[in-house]
Amino acid sequence: MDMTTHVLTLPEVDLTYDVHGPLPTADGRAPLVMIGQPMDAGGFRALAAQFPDRTVITYDPRGLGRSTRRDGRTDSVPEVQAEDVHALVEKLGAGPVDLFASSGGAITALALVTAHPGDVRTLVAHEPPLVTVLPDAAAADRALTGVREAYQAKGFGAGMAAFIAMTSWQGEFTDAWFARPAADPAMFGLPSEDDGGREDPLLSERAVAVTAYRPDITALRAAPTRIVVAVGEESAGTFTARTVESLAALLEQQPTVFPSHHGGFVGDEYGYPGKPEEFARVLREVLDESR
Repeated sequence: MDMTTHVLTLPEVDLTYDVHGPLPTADGRAPLVMIGQPMDAGGFRALAAQFPDRTVITYDPRGLGRSTRRDGRTDSVPEVQAEDVHALVEKLGAGPVDLFASSGGAITALALVTAHPGDVRTLVAHEPPLVTVLPDAAAADRALTGVREAYQAKGFGAGMAAFIAMTSWQGEFTDAWFARPAADPAMFGLPSEDDGGREDPLLSERAVAVTAYRPDITALRAAPTRIVVAVGEESAGTFTARTVESLAALLEQQPTVFPSHHGGFVGDEYGYPGKPEEFARVLREVLDESR
């Protein structure tokens, strides 16, 4: 599949996006847009390759990858990110699009459907880390605060170890979680020494607005968009599986189960490969149900 790279210049950011395939689309179908957060377009290479018959659009969110922001900020506010995606959909001139959105990207997508419901035909929201929908929201927020504190105190290895432990925890964040000793970076093959960085988009304060987002359930249910809330089969019982269950219940649906884990669509780029071929088969089935 041929890929071309473009830059969409907006007042506050230069958004870089990749078009895999022709525009207008060869078969008249809507483009399939794939977004993440803090993952950029590179994380969707394996999944995009599974759709040679579709025109696939991937992009780097503002401040990440190749997209340079000029607003003097570093935070990732879902409503702001949603306006970027809206501008991209308008630039493509091929809406409403199909949208696969994972992790923080799924939260951006929910904000997009809320603000611009006509932009998206089908949204597959894969494991959005929505703290606010959990029954133990206050405890989950405290657990995430602990991750950021570990990162600020000791750097990337300590912060990522805390993040992995937190997102792997089964069930609600009870006293048993908070009584645990600090996660050891060496247990996860992570460096113990402090690298000095404190701007990681996942572990720093930059991510607070993402997990603190409160979805407008009334607006989402009223939107013409078909919303499919998705969870990885290996994620059962974990933080993002529970956020999916809560969001699905609010939208009066059952979660759709996808192969593999939270990043089940990735190849081996990050050392924790999913099952992109199997993942794509399920995604294709879900999207075809809208035809």
